[in-house]
Amino acid sequence: MRRQSYRALALTITILLLFASMLSSGAFGQSAKPVPENARASRYGSGWECNQGFRRQDDACLQVELPDNAFLTNTSYGKGWDCRYGFLEKGDQCLTVQVPENAYIDPYSGDRWRCLRGYRQSNMGCDPIKVPENAFLSDSSQGSGWECERGYRATQLACVKLEVPAHAYLTTSGDEWRCDRGFEKKDQACVAVQVPENAIFVDAPYGQKWKCDRGFEMKADECLQIKLPENAHLNSTGNGWDCNRPYRLRGDVCIMD
Repeated sequence: MRRQSYRALALTITILLLFASMLSSGAFGQSAKPVPENARASRYGSGWECNQGFRRQDDACLQVELPDNAFLTNTSYGKGWDCRYGFLEKGDQCLTVQVPENAYIDPYSGDRWRCLRGYRQSNMGCDPIKVPENAFLSDSSQGSGWECERGYRATQLACVKLEVPAHAYLTTSGDEWRCDRGFEKKDQACVAVQVPENAIFVDAPYGQKWKCDRGFEMKADECLQIKLPENAHLNSTGNGWDCNRPYRLRGDVCIMD
Protein backbone atom coordinates (compact mmCIF):
# COMPACT_ATOMS: atom_id res chain seq x y z
CA MET A 1 0.00 0.00 0.00
CA ARG A 2 2.84 2.37 0.93
CA ARG A 3 4.69 1.58 -2.37
CA GLN A 4 1.59 2.54 -4.39
CA SER A 5 1.39 5.87 -2.51
CA TYR A 6 5.02 6.65 -3.38
CA ARG A 7 4.36 5.89 -7.06
CA ALA A 8 1.29 8.12 -7.15
CA LEU A 9 3.22 10.96 -5.51
CA ALA A 10 6.10 10.66 -8.01
CA LEU A 11 3.69 10.71 -10.96
CA THR A 12 1.96 13.82 -9.58
CA ILE A 13 5.29 15.66 -9.23
CA THR A 14 6.31 14.75 -12.78
CA ILE A 15 3.02 16.08 -14.20
CA LEU A 16 3.35 19.33 -12.26
CA LEU A 17 6.92 19.88 -13.49
CA LEU A 18 5.89 19.26 -17.09
CA PHE A 19 2.97 21.68 -16.79
CA ALA A 20 5.27 24.38 -15.33
CA SER A 21 7.72 23.91 -18.17
CA MET A 22 4.97 24.34 -20.78
CA LEU A 23 3.79 27.51 -19.08
CA SER A 24 7.27 29.04 -19.05
CA SER A 25 7.80 28.25 -22.73
CA GLY A 26 4.52 29.90 -23.75
CA ALA A 27 2.91 26.69 -24.96
CA PHE A 28 -0.47 27.88 -23.65
CA GLY A 29 -2.17 31.06 -24.70
CA GLN A 30 0.50 31.97 -27.27
CA SER A 31 1.11 31.03 -30.90
CA ALA A 32 4.39 30.94 -32.92
CA LYS A 33 5.43 34.26 -34.43
CA PRO A 34 4.25 34.54 -38.04
CA VAL A 35 6.71 34.63 -40.94
CA PRO A 36 7.01 38.31 -41.99
CA GLU A 37 6.60 39.65 -45.48
CA ASN A 38 9.48 38.92 -47.92
CA ALA A 39 10.59 35.94 -45.82
CA ARG A 40 10.29 32.16 -45.84
CA ALA A 41 10.55 29.35 -43.35
CA SER A 42 14.17 28.58 -42.51
CA ARG A 43 15.78 25.74 -44.43
CA TYR A 44 17.73 24.81 -41.31
CA GLY A 45 15.76 24.22 -38.11
CA SER A 46 12.93 26.42 -36.89
CA GLY A 47 12.28 30.11 -37.53
CA TRP A 48 12.47 32.03 -40.81
CA GLU A 49 14.91 33.78 -43.11
CA CYS A 50 14.62 36.68 -45.52
CA ASN A 51 14.28 36.20 -49.27
CA GLN A 52 17.14 37.15 -51.57
CA GLY A 53 17.36 40.92 -51.89
CA PHE A 54 16.19 41.46 -48.31
CA ARG A 55 18.04 41.62 -44.99
CA ARG A 56 16.67 40.97 -41.51
CA GLN A 57 16.19 43.85 -39.12
CA ASP A 58 14.49 42.94 -35.85
CA ASP A 59 11.35 41.01 -36.90
CA ALA A 60 11.10 42.34 -40.45
CA CYS A 61 12.85 41.92 -43.81
CA LEU A 62 13.96 45.19 -45.38
CA GLN A 63 14.90 45.49 -49.04
CA VAL A 64 18.62 45.68 -49.86
CA GLU A 65 19.61 49.02 -51.36
CA LEU A 66 21.56 47.87 -54.42
CA PRO A 67 24.08 50.45 -55.72
CA ASP A 68 24.90 50.85 -59.42
CA ASN A 69 27.22 48.22 -60.89
CA ALA A 70 26.45 45.73 -58.12
CA PHE A 71 24.59 42.42 -57.89
CA LEU A 72 22.68 40.62 -55.15
CA THR A 73 24.49 37.82 -53.31
CA ASN A 74 22.81 34.56 -52.45
CA THR A 75 23.88 34.60 -48.80
CA SER A 76 22.04 35.34 -45.58
CA TYR A 77 24.89 37.37 -44.08
CA GLY A 78 26.86 40.48 -44.99
CA LYS A 79 25.58 43.52 -46.83
CA GLY A 80 23.70 41.44 -49.41
CA TRP A 81 25.56 42.62 -52.53
CA ASP A 82 28.95 42.66 -54.25
CA CYS A 83 30.43 44.84 -56.97
CA ARG A 84 30.58 43.56 -60.52
CA TYR A 85 33.85 42.63 -62.24
CA GLY A 86 35.88 45.75 -62.97
CA PHE A 87 34.39 47.77 -60.12
CA LEU A 88 35.75 48.49 -56.64
CA GLU A 89 33.69 48.82 -53.46
CA LYS A 90 34.01 52.20 -51.77
CA GLY A 91 31.57 52.69 -48.91
CA ASP A 92 28.11 52.05 -50.38
CA GLN A 93 29.23 52.47 -53.99
CA CYS A 94 30.87 50.44 -56.75
CA LEU A 95 33.39 52.63 -58.56
CA THR A 96 35.06 51.80 -61.87
CA VAL A 97 38.60 50.44 -61.50
CA GLN A 98 40.89 53.03 -63.06
CA VAL A 99 43.35 50.97 -65.12
CA PRO A 100 46.51 52.92 -66.06
CA GLU A 101 48.34 52.56 -69.35
CA ASN A 102 50.24 49.28 -69.79
CA ALA A 103 48.10 47.54 -67.20
CA TYR A 104 45.12 45.16 -67.00
CA ILE A 105 42.45 44.21 -64.45
CA ASP A 106 43.51 41.38 -62.17
CA PRO A 107 41.41 38.39 -63.34
CA TYR A 108 41.37 36.83 -59.86
CA SER A 109 40.08 39.74 -57.79
CA GLY A 110 38.38 41.77 -60.53
CA ASP A 111 38.79 44.96 -58.49
CA ARG A 112 42.56 45.62 -58.84
CA TRP A 113 45.01 46.07 -61.70
CA ARG A 114 48.41 44.65 -62.60
CA CYS A 115 51.16 45.85 -64.89
CA LEU A 116 51.88 44.11 -68.18
CA ARG A 117 55.07 42.10 -68.56
CA GLY A 118 57.98 44.48 -69.01
CA TYR A 119 56.49 47.10 -66.71
CA ARG A 120 56.69 47.69 -62.96
CA GLN A 121 54.05 49.21 -60.69
CA SER A 122 54.82 52.67 -59.30
CA ASN A 123 52.84 55.43 -57.62
CA MET A 124 52.05 56.90 -61.04
CA GLY A 125 51.10 53.65 -62.79
CA CYS A 126 53.26 51.20 -64.73
CA ASP A 127 56.83 52.22 -65.56
CA PRO A 128 58.89 50.31 -68.16
CA ILE A 129 61.59 48.00 -66.76
CA LYS A 130 65.06 48.95 -67.97
CA VAL A 131 66.77 45.72 -69.04
CA PRO A 132 70.58 45.99 -69.13
CA GLU A 133 72.79 44.48 -71.83
CA ASN A 134 73.17 40.68 -71.68
CA ALA A 135 69.93 40.31 -69.72
CA PHE A 136 66.31 39.38 -70.35
CA LEU A 137 62.92 40.03 -68.75
CA SER A 138 62.07 37.58 -65.96
CA ASP A 139 58.66 36.06 -65.31
CA SER A 140 58.76 36.98 -61.63
CA SER A 141 57.01 40.09 -60.34
CA GLN A 142 59.60 40.35 -57.56
CA GLY A 143 63.14 41.73 -57.64
CA SER A 144 64.64 43.68 -60.51
CA GLY A 145 62.31 42.24 -63.17
CA TRP A 146 65.25 40.95 -65.26
CA GLU A 147 67.86 38.21 -65.17
CA CYS A 148 71.33 37.92 -66.66
CA GLU A 149 72.08 35.65 -69.59
CA ARG A 150 73.98 32.45 -68.86
CA GLY A 151 77.64 33.21 -68.22
CA TYR A 152 76.92 36.60 -66.65
CA ARG A 153 76.45 37.67 -63.02
CA ALA A 154 74.05 40.40 -61.91
CA THR A 155 75.30 43.51 -60.16
CA GLN A 156 72.99 46.34 -59.11
CA LEU A 157 72.35 47.69 -62.61
CA ALA A 158 74.33 45.49 -65.01
CA CYS A 159 75.33 41.96 -66.02
CA VAL A 160 79.06 41.29 -65.67
CA LYS A 161 80.67 38.52 -67.73
CA LEU A 162 82.05 35.63 -65.67
CA GLU A 163 85.71 34.80 -66.15
CA VAL A 164 85.74 31.00 -66.07
CA PRO A 165 89.24 29.68 -65.35
CA ALA A 166 90.85 26.61 -66.92
CA HIS A 167 89.53 23.26 -65.64
CA ALA A 168 86.21 24.84 -64.59
CA TYR A 169 82.61 24.89 -65.86
CA LEU A 170 79.45 26.98 -65.47
CA THR A 171 76.86 25.66 -62.99
CA THR A 172 73.21 25.01 -63.89
CA SER A 173 72.23 28.51 -62.74
CA GLY A 174 74.77 29.96 -65.19
CA ASP A 175 75.91 32.72 -62.82
CA GLU A 176 78.83 30.93 -61.11
CA TRP A 177 81.52 28.34 -61.89
CA ARG A 178 82.95 25.22 -60.28
CA CYS A 179 86.14 23.30 -60.74
CA ASP A 180 86.24 20.08 -62.76
CA ARG A 181 86.56 16.76 -60.97
CA GLY A 182 90.08 16.33 -59.68
CA PHE A 183 90.58 20.07 -59.22
CA GLU A 184 89.89 22.45 -56.35
CA LYS A 185 89.38 26.20 -56.15
CA LYS A 186 92.36 28.31 -55.10
CA ASP A 187 91.61 32.03 -55.26
CA GLN A 188 90.21 32.46 -58.82
CA ALA A 189 91.86 29.37 -60.32
CA CYS A 190 91.36 25.59 -60.35
CA VAL A 191 94.43 23.58 -59.32
CA ALA A 192 94.87 19.81 -59.44
CA VAL A 193 94.24 17.95 -56.19
CA GLN A 194 97.43 16.20 -55.06
CA VAL A 195 96.31 12.68 -54.14
CA PRO A 196 99.01 10.76 -52.24
CA GLU A 197 99.88 7.11 -52.79
CA ASN A 198 97.40 4.59 -51.35
CA ALA A 199 94.57 7.17 -51.48
CA ILE A 200 91.57 8.03 -53.69
CA PHE A 201 90.08 11.34 -54.81
CA VAL A 202 86.90 12.46 -52.97
CA ASP A 203 84.54 14.83 -54.80
CA ALA A 204 83.50 16.77 -51.68
CA PRO A 205 82.44 20.45 -51.84
CA TYR A 206 84.47 21.32 -48.73
CA GLY A 207 87.39 20.02 -46.72
CA GLN A 208 89.79 17.19 -47.61
CA LYS A 209 89.61 16.15 -51.27
CA TRP A 210 91.09 12.67 -50.78
CA LYS A 211 90.92 9.78 -48.35
CA CYS A 212 93.19 6.87 -47.61
CA ASP A 213 92.48 3.38 -48.93
CA ARG A 214 91.23 0.73 -46.52
CA GLY A 215 94.03 -0.47 -44.32
CA PHE A 216 95.83 2.88 -44.43
CA GLU A 217 95.65 5.89 -42.14
CA MET A 218 96.35 9.57 -42.82
CA LYS A 219 99.54 10.98 -41.37
CA ALA A 220 100.11 14.59 -42.47
CA ASP A 221 99.87 14.41 -46.29
CA GLU A 222 100.52 10.68 -46.54
CA CYS A 223 98.64 7.42 -46.21
CA LEU A 224 100.63 4.94 -44.09
CA GLN A 225 99.75 1.28 -43.71
CA ILE A 226 98.03 0.42 -40.43
CA LYS A 227 99.95 -2.02 -38.25
CA LEU A 228 97.32 -4.05 -36.41
CA PRO A 229 98.25 -5.12 -32.88
CA GLU A 230 97.46 -8.66 -31.75
CA ASN A 231 93.74 -9.36 -31.15
CA ALA A 232 92.59 -6.32 -33.19
CA HIS A 233 90.73 -5.69 -36.47
CA LEU A 234 90.09 -2.81 -38.90
CA ASN A 235 87.08 -0.71 -37.93
CA SER A 236 84.12 0.27 -40.15
CA THR A 237 85.97 3.17 -41.78
CA GLY A 238 88.89 0.97 -42.76
CA ASN A 239 91.27 3.71 -41.64
CA GLY A 240 91.54 2.70 -37.98
CA TRP A 241 91.27 -0.38 -35.73
CA ASP A 242 89.35 -1.73 -32.72
CA CYS A 243 90.06 -4.56 -30.28
CA ASN A 244 88.38 -7.93 -30.80
CA ARG A 245 85.81 -8.93 -28.19
CA PRO A 246 86.38 -9.56 -25.29
CA TYR A 247 89.71 -7.69 -25.44
CA ARG A 248 89.93 -4.05 -24.40
CA LEU A 249 92.27 -1.27 -25.45
CA ARG A 250 95.04 -0.45 -23.00
CA GLY A 251 97.50 2.03 -24.39
CA ASP A 252 98.27 0.75 -27.91
CA VAL A 253 97.55 -2.94 -27.25
CA CYS A 254 94.49 -5.15 -26.76
CA ILE A 255 94.47 -7.09 -23.49
CA MET A 256 92.04 -9.30 -21.59
CA ASP A 257 90.63 -7.79 -18.38
